[in-house]
Amino acid sequence: MEQFKKLGIIAPILRVIEEEKFEHPSEIQEKSIPLVVSGKDVIAGSATGSGKTLVFGSAIIQQVDTGKGIQSLILTPTRELALQVALALKTFSKYKHLNIIAVYGGVAIGPQIDGLRRADVVVGTPGRILDHLSRRTLNLSKIKVLVLDEADRMFDMGFREDVEEIISHCSPQRQTLLFSATISSDIANLSRKYMNQPVEIFAESYVDPKKLTQIYYDVQQKLKFSLLVHLLKKEKTPGLSMVFCNTQSTTNFVERNLKSLGINALAIHGGFSQAKREMVIKKFYTQKVDVLVCTDVAARGLDIKGVSHVYNYDIPKDSKQYIHRIGRTARAGSEGKAVNLLSSRDHDNFTRVLRENQMDITLEKTPYVERLEVTMEERDNSSPREGNRGRGGSGSWGRRPRSRRF
Repeated sequence: MEQFKKLGIIAPILRVIEEEKFEHPSEIQEKSIPLVVSGKDVIAGSATGSGKTLVFGSAIIQQVDTGKGIQSLILTPTRELALQVALALKTFSKYKHLNIIAVYGGVAIGPQIDGLRRADVVVGTPGRILDHLSRRTLNLSKIKVLVLDEADRMFDMGFREDVEEIISHCSPQRQTLLFSATISSDIANLSRKYMNQPVEIFAESYVDPKKLTQIYYDVQQKLKFSLLVHLLKKEKTPGLSMVFCNTQSTTNFVERNLKSLGINALAIHGGFSQAKREMVIKKFYTQKVDVLVCTDVAARGLDIKGVSHVYNYDIPKDSKQYIHRIGRTARAGSEGKAVNLLSSRDHDNFTRVLRENQMDITLEKTPYVERLEVTMEERDNSSPREGNRGRGGSGSWGRRPRSRRF
């Protein structure tokens, strides 16, 4: 606790930190909190899961007064992140009793309009924030703290002009905090235009490469699911496993069949209703599930703690997405493992990942696995139904494990 006190965090937040049993500040917290609580504009290079919510929460909870209108706005790229940030801020502010509302699309706007009348802090996505501004149901003239969270992702998703439009509605006498995993030229231009002598802070990668093991298996497409089940059961740990798929239909296929085999799995992807997405997020947030099956879009920005294994059921087309995926594990000094399941259709994507990222990924001998009957067919895969019993991977028997460096 003494380390947190030295950062200048106010007593109501320190009380929550003690109750939550936080042991020591993360690197980004240690570097940024003294600056943000002193009122400085800050650009922080920091990935999801590095503890940045406490950073901007420290500034917001310190400066915002209950019942005096909307005094802080946090912009996020996705609904899921907006909901997660709002939940975290409610926890950190429970001894100051701020009225915090999450505002995003996909749900009725009426209850949001009612909530905005009483709100002190708003967390929202650019599209729905602009909707409220056009309806005049949101007033940003009293903003004291503006936060741009996952700024690089907002720009990648085409929200740059929307973000600038929203900033133009905010009070010019404000503190602006920008968080981004990468600092692109667009982000640098925005900071020069809208921030007041910002201090730049960069944390080292939150993932410890020395504690991250990366492996891959060559496997026939019709045996890929069977191999996944074998590995999940063999390497079962107290931690959470994340299984990444490239499409919604594959995500549904994997989740249904894992559940039919008694594995505590849930899926999340962009095709779910907002209510279902919120339910899934809350379950993961409270660690009431063992396996999360997801697409990149649905998992974007979610800070899910305690991930011991990341399984790439499909290899992503974008090599940068591979880095985002494996960055979910081996955090804060914990061991982590990234497992890639390669069938013939994955080889081009995997070659691209290896070529564009400097890393070691070791080929493992594919084990002899039970061929499992699947209950639902994968619409975007050929021949997913599996027979009785067979070898794990095509041409991988007898090979010695090797590393590939590119």
